[in-house]
Amino acid sequence: MKQDQAAKLRSRIKGVHGKYHAKTVAIVSGKGGVGKSNIALNFGLSLADRGKKVLLFDLDVGMGNIDILLGKSSNSTIIQMFERNLSIYDIIESGPKDLSYIAGGTANHEIFSLDKGKLDYFIEQLELLLREYDYIIFDMGAGVTKESIHFILAADECIVVTTPEPTSLTDAYSMVKHILSNQETSIYLILNRALKQKQGDETIFRFTEVVKRFLQYDIHPLGVVPDDQAVTKAVLNQNPFVLDNPKSKASEAIIKITNQFLGEMPQKQIGSRFLNKLMNFFAEG
Repeated sequence: MKQDQAAKLRSRIKGVHGKYHAKTVAIVSGKGGVGKSNIALNFGLSLADRGKKVLLFDLDVGMGNIDILLGKSSNSTIIQMFERNLSIYDIIESGPKDLSYIAGGTANHEIFSLDKGKLDYFIEQLELLLREYDYIIFDMGAGVTKESIHFILAADECIVVTTPEPTSLTDAYSMVKHILSNQETSIYLILNRALKQKQGDETIFRFTEVVKRFLQYDIHPLGVVPDDQAVTKAVLNQNPFVLDNPKSKASEAIIKITNQFLGEMPQKQIGSRFLNKLMNFFAEG
């Protein structure tokens, strides 16, 4: 049965490359509490502000909070799509700046262990999204599991969010090491909650040097987001900080990070390989 499923998945892979223009980005962290989801949301809004069509997909297992950060109550989650046989468009919610998002649920772990019927349906729905958007951002859960690593490795780009705390940096390094042990991919770094810009720059430099020395990989630093009271106020207001206080230091940092990210993207985007790789991972089990 498993061989039959793998064969069918591989047959669908043929001819997929180059058909889609969406870029997929997995945003991850080594540990929880580093502000990953807040960074993902505000980064997505910053991309949308540049005229990019963006979908933010909350895959933070059991801890999805994008809708809470937006001050919204979501009607459906990805799990309900399977339970009710809904279209992917039925569960997409509208946010500010024309940002689209799919809310996380308390049982999102089910998405990483789909049976054949649900997997085929999920792939079909993802195909639609890859034609529709410029960027699809996956807000992954903290850490990594055997199943969630498939999404991280399949994504075109991966952004690791950390803070200057030693435990956060250690866990971020472990995350990078784990990703690279499975497959070399494009990995970016955002340092969140830096007390001072100089401290943040020095921390990023040391981290990239350690990764280069011990993992033989050049990680791409995107920038530093300062520890800003405007972020705390925005969370309490349930409003993204780039909208709640556009002139705050944190908002300005996100704008710079977005500029850096877009500047490193090829001017002419090639077709996403996300679906190819994801189907391969599922086929291999």
